[in-house]
Amino acid sequence: MDLDKSREFRNTKRNNMIENYKIEISYDGTDYHGWQRQPRKKTIQGRLEKALAKIAKKDISVLGAGRTDAGVHALAQIAGFKADLTLTEEELKRAMNSLLPHDIRIISVQKVDKDFHARRMALSKIYQYRILNTKTISPFLIRYALHWPYPLDLEGMKSACTKFIREADFTPFSSNRLLHPVRKVCRSEIQKKGEEIIYTVEANGFLRYMVRTMVGSLLEIGRGRVSPDVIDDLFKGGKRTLDSPTAEPQGLCLVKVCY
Repeated sequence: MDLDKSREFRNTKRNNMIENYKIEISYDGTDYHGWQRQPRKKTIQGRLEKALAKIAKKDISVLGAGRTDAGVHALAQIAGFKADLTLTEEELKRAMNSLLPHDIRIISVQKVDKDFHARRMALSKIYQYRILNTKTISPFLIRYALHWPYPLDLEGMKSACTKFIREADFTPFSSNRLLHPVRKVCRSEIQKKGEEIIYTVEANGFLRYMVRTMVGSLLEIGRGRVSPDVIDDLFKGGKRTLDSPTAEPQGLCLVKVCY
């Protein structure tokens, strides 16, 4: 009985030493098959877990606020994991960065309340899509923006993008396979800075390829192939058509997760 109590005490003590960590990550997604761990493929989640396994001497599961697709970048992705480590937050940050490739950087490490959950507690996410509307594009930008060398009707695109601000079934703008495809978009705007067009969208969540498909529709409007009213028509139709193609991934970046 005394032995059982001793073991119970040690297990309780060990469990109390496990901390919940929140990390902020920045990465260039060009050479990765997206965020989610996949067998025999290079992913962001896989690289993070590999680095943590070396530090902790055991497997640690890392949960992200969201899953970015192959080739998509993140300025400030948020993730969480639980571990029993003796390192300080700054030491853990340095240790992880020393083990990670240079296109993945840990920006911050923070011990948080045990109830913190990177995905479930996120209120919204903000993505930006960059379009370089130029005849030629710098080789230093080609990995981070879509090169579009043709004329675009910017006013038509601006008019259309406001039509995404709604709570609705976004299946017509995704490769959705989920049972619950309703999302609430609270911000959808286009800005032009010189020859660069920046599309910013914020929502409580995103379906697979959702932002890239929204951008694809905006480009169809910008090139004059369809009118801005096609956005409303697609929502009414409830399914994807040729008017909602998927834009290339390199222009898309997760810029912020809001809590």
